[in-house]
Amino acid sequence: MTTPTSKKPDKHLRASDIRGIGQLVTQAVAGVTSIVEGVHQSVLSTMGVPNGEAPGQTCGITGLVYKSVHNTTQLLGKGIDRALATLQPLLESAEDAKPGTPQREAVLAILNGIMGDYLVATNNPLATPMTLRYGGKVLNWHALLPMPEATSKVLLLVHGLCMNDLQWNTQHKGQAVSHSQVLARVLGYTPVYLRYNSGLHTSQNGRELSIHLEQLVTQWPTPIEELTIVAYSMGGLLTRSAFYYAKQQDLSWPSYLKSIVFLGTPHHGAPLERVGNWLNTILGSTSYGIPFTKIGKLRSAGITDLRYGNVLDEDWLGHDRFDCKPDNRQPVPLPEGIACYSVAATITQKRTIMAEHLIGDGLVPLYSALGQHDDVRRNLGFAKEARWIAYYVNHMELLSNPEVTQQMVKWLMSAQT
Repeated sequence: MTTPTSKKPDKHLRASDIRGIGQLVTQAVAGVTSIVEGVHQSVLSTMGVPNGEAPGQTCGITGLVYKSVHNTTQLLGKGIDRALATLQPLLESAEDAKPGTPQREAVLAILNGIMGDYLVATNNPLATPMTLRYGGKVLNWHALLPMPEATSKVLLLVHGLCMNDLQWNTQHKGQAVSHSQVLARVLGYTPVYLRYNSGLHTSQNGRELSIHLEQLVTQWPTPIEELTIVAYSMGGLLTRSAFYYAKQQDLSWPSYLKSIVFLGTPHHGAPLERVGNWLNTILGSTSYGIPFTKIGKLRSAGITDLRYGNVLDEDWLGHDRFDCKPDNRQPVPLPEGIACYSVAATITQKRTIMAEHLIGDGLVPLYSALGQHDDVRRNLGFAKEARWIAYYVNHMELLSNPEVTQQMVKWLMSAQT
């Protein structure tokens, strides 16, 4: 069923959204001005005119004009932000306390995926905090609402890049479908959903998820007997990162973890990010192209982590994440003692060289989703019976394909016996 488009787009906005958008507009104007000045200086450099105070800046009267634009933009931006910050408590109403509309949450998820690290660095209210959710509401351990339906078996759903927890509920051939609801009905799980800022480094989110899961197992309303995780796309990297840091910190939640199902996880990266990195490098090789590399560098840390499938701090610390460099990740094996399953997909009808290494499900190649690698240290070694390929299925369809649901039921049912 198609959801009708709202005739009142303003109902999706909150007071904090208006302030966050104002900050982004100010920063966008400043960014565009810098690009224009950079191109201007590139042209002047061909005529022997020196740079201004820094590379890409003009000098003389031209430089003063650009500096004036920058200063005026910043001054106006700060003034507007201060005014909105003062008005925000007055503008907030009972509507703001209600759950955000699916349209608003989807836009925020995309924005956070693309530039979530920047939103956090600039204290933008549009940045999404990490939360665990049950029944559409945030789990507040300080004031936990009654949960009479809660069972001793918890199913954690971890979404992917530019997504949120609401998107686990989707459609297949016009019918509402949900992996989590089927698993809950058939196997007795209580679904809990993670929402997070997918623009942050995977390892940053992994560390935070580990802390949230420790709170979950210690404060769940009934003693937990089993924790199972279904992780989609980037969510699989996040899950592996969380488990690694939990073991490093000797936390208790891994002892409750029984199974992990990875859906289309780019364990060894995604070619699209590598292509983007390569194009940005080529663009920066000419004086006229250098100013435009600022656009390419807007992409978030979460996106650049997908180049090779980073899961640890060491994979990115001390490196310029926009440099073209070989895969230098620290090998991280699958969690020991945990039943791990991998679902991969391909838009083709059979396994081919293209599907294995490039096409796959349209975003993640088969070898990456199956955790396979020529380097034995990086090969995740999923058992043969723990690997399954969905044919004629693209990356997004992994969330709605009924055969994927059936395969997960089969695996998880056998894990319980």
